Amino acid sequence: MSSFLIALQFLTCLPIRLRDMPSADAIGRSLSFYPLVGLLLGVGLWLLALVLEQTAPALSAALVLSVWVAFTGALHLDGLADSADAWLGGFGDRQRTLDIMKDPRSGPTAVVVLILLLLLKFVALWVLLGEGERVALLLAPLLGRAALPALFLYTPYVRPGGLGQVLSTHLPRREARWVLLAVAIGCVLLGTAGWLALAVALLVGMLARRAMCRRLGGTTGDTAGAMLELVECAVLVGLALRV
Repeated sequence: MSSFLIALQFLTCLPIRLRDMPSADAIGRSLSFYPLVGLLLGVGLWLLALVLEQTAPALSAALVLSVWVAFTGALHLDGLADSADAWLGGFGDRQRTLDIMKDPRSGPTAVVVLILLLLLKFVALWVLLGEGERVALLLAPLLGRAALPALFLYTPYVRPGGLGQVLSTHLPRREARWVLLAVAIGCVLLGTAGWLALAVALLVGMLARRAMCRRLGGTTGDTAGAMLELVECAVLVGLALRV
């Protein structure tokens, strides 16, 4: 239960307070609960979309996306912004890229990337909700957060110290593999939309991981957050193109 609460505390803005300082093992195990947190977020968004069913699709999409961002505290959007600045400003140099990621300021590249990503999410939601395709609201948060244990499972963590290092070191690998298998089976059972979403998430995740390994030799917390956002966006856009 403590590992689930750690995952919920880290991935959402819910006012969760842990009575005791969690152990490193509990923090590492929390990664296995990330897909569950994503699924719970998806259920909440699905219910909100259901309540807004009679609302104009554009307004409904804007409200759903706003709640989505607010509920997650824009945590991974920040990682995407830092990664975008670092990737362009790093000029292919590993250390320069890592240094830029640590800079809290956002440059024009970060702003443009965030605007484009949120625009794509908004328009995709507009199309999907207009057609009554609410299953995307379950699949995108689920697969976005499932991408994180998959990333830490198969990719070195390159910035020593901090939460990311603890997650990478203490992730229960066998348990994480079973969780990812359960996610994949769940997507398959949802039919064509689930198959498509899973395929898109795998493709984008592998491409993002390849880019990280080529530039950095592994992942950081910021690039992990960037991957989550890219997977979510790609799943929404892929399902919207299918409509």
